[in-house]
Amino acid sequence: MTSNEKGGSIPNGEEASGSGSNVEHRIIALARSSTKGISDKDIQTEIPDLRPDQRASIINKLLAQGYFDLFNQGGTLLYKLKDPSRVQKVKGADNEEKIVYSIIEEAGNKGIWIRDIRYKSNLMPTQLNKILKILENKKLIKAVKSVSASKKKVYMLYNLEPDRSVTGGAWYCDQDFEAEFVDVLNQQCYRYLQQLQENTKDCKGGPIAARNISYASSKDVWKYISELGISRVQLSVEDMETILDTLLYDGKVERSISTDGTHLYRAIESLLPPPGIVRIPCGVCPVMRHCSDIGSVNAKKCVYMKEWLE
Repeated sequence: MTSNEKGGSIPNGEEASGSGSNVEHRIIALARSSTKGISDKDIQTEIPDLRPDQRASIINKLLAQGYFDLFNQGGTLLYKLKDPSRVQKVKGADNEEKIVYSIIEEAGNKGIWIRDIRYKSNLMPTQLNKILKILENKKLIKAVKSVSASKKKVYMLYNLEPDRSVTGGAWYCDQDFEAEFVDVLNQQCYRYLQQLQENTKDCKGGPIAARNISYASSKDVWKYISELGISRVQLSVEDMETILDTLLYDGKVERSISTDGTHLYRAIESLLPPPGIVRIPCGVCPVMRHCSDIGSVNAKKCVYMKEWLE
């Protein structure tokens, strides 16, 4: 279906009517054939009889209708065809809404603070808040609370799953650190490795064979925990490695690397008391790398640390 409305669907060449429309369709078809985008020189080569002023007028029209993204590559302007589904999503939106939508889209699943949106869009706070509300009501974007700053929200596209640095991953529920859940997983992972260690007593293949069967990969531990059904959330192999690392720091397991680079773990007898890092929330905190003396993520304002101390 051909539409000349702003943000309308991308027309097909068969539906073109009139010389101006035919030229538009040829330019769009040319852009569709190139994933990197097309330049004025490409258009001139494809349509040599098109005057420069006509070319500029048609390109500006297609840009205004939202068919192209404009890029500057090495001093050359490139016109890249937008995803048709994206064009449909922002159909009927004004320029300010499209600008805000594009800024949020660029942020991906890590989201973007409203302060950064205001800085990039150069919009007034009242106007920006109104636009964000409109986009939320259209289910184009959503606001997600971040574990790194409990009173702040980040905005991302509605259909994106937030990055674990925003939600805290499996260890957080509604911004609350699930200390009991982590303790249960810690115990069950260690219990599984202890069972493997116990099985070595019946091994008759010698000490090397016994040592080998006492090791388990993080994937083996993940499969065991998944079969137990003790988790209400979907855990990943990386989540299991986080738990196994706390056992490693605790001195309860040792880690080795197989020939294919896989980490292997086995239970050992702890000779020293566990270090303090694994007894506090920092031991499994997914945003610990962002924690410092300054900024929104710091130990002085950490509510989880306060609860743990109490």
